[in-house]
Amino acid sequence: MFESYYGFAHPPFSKDISPSEFFVHDSHEEVLARLGYCVKERSIAVLTGEVGSGKTVALRALVSELDESRNTVVYFFCLADLRGFYLTLIEALGGEPSFFRAQLASQARSLIANETQHKKKNLVVIIDEAHQASIELLEELRLLSNDSMDSRSPFALILAGQPILRRKLHLTALNALSQRVALRCRLGGLSLEETSRYVRHHLGRSGRSDSLFSDDAVALIHRSSNGIPRRINNICTQALIAGFLDKKNIIDETTAKRAAAELEAD
Repeated sequence: MFESYYGFAHPPFSKDISPSEFFVHDSHEEVLARLGYCVKERSIAVLTGEVGSGKTVALRALVSELDESRNTVVYFFCLADLRGFYLTLIEALGGEPSFFRAQLASQARSLIANETQHKKKNLVVIIDEAHQASIELLEELRLLSNDSMDSRSPFALILAGQPILRRKLHLTALNALSQRVALRCRLGGLSLEETSRYVRHHLGRSGRSDSLFSDDAVALIHRSSNGIPRRINNICTQALIAGFLDKKNIIDETTAKRAAAELEAD
């Protein structure tokens, strides 16, 4: 449809994008630097942001920069329970999970020690959508990372989630974990100037060298999306479809406004 009409090699605002093609803005660079430090120091970091602000994109970018020969990354998305965590961790480290839950923790500790002390690899545990994790699981993560009598942690731990995660860590039951968090990062929306560069970046990687979106259209998209990348993607895609149906060569403010209104109605 609109891809061929506008001369795109592929959909410009798709989430199917390689880390090398990510749009990098100031907040993104700062988050990557902080998370990189967390990995190096094997500390605990908390990354929060609204839905669609780019948390998972930042995590993918971080992992892509890590040397696979020196780092082992275990990624979890929306963990269900403590047993599920241990089963996945143990299997990721090459073990065969015990049938008995009571043995899973000690089994995981042995495999972590083997990974870090014998294989000499840096272990990075990433929990995405961590705001959904139970208090029991979060406390277990603290205990697992505190295996050396409160000295150097055996692995780096990154907790990423929506802003509610910050409030959750203030709960009395998680006070000990909160005190061990070394770095707290927050991803907000893009500025108007960053939104403009973001749109041009994605158009460019799809084969368009011009802006295609008028300045007024970009300004409206920025206001409607609050600078949240996923919302920008959705509005731009909707606007391109509308522009194609109306046979427009430029996405103007009227088309962008229509697209934003249609998405808002949903």
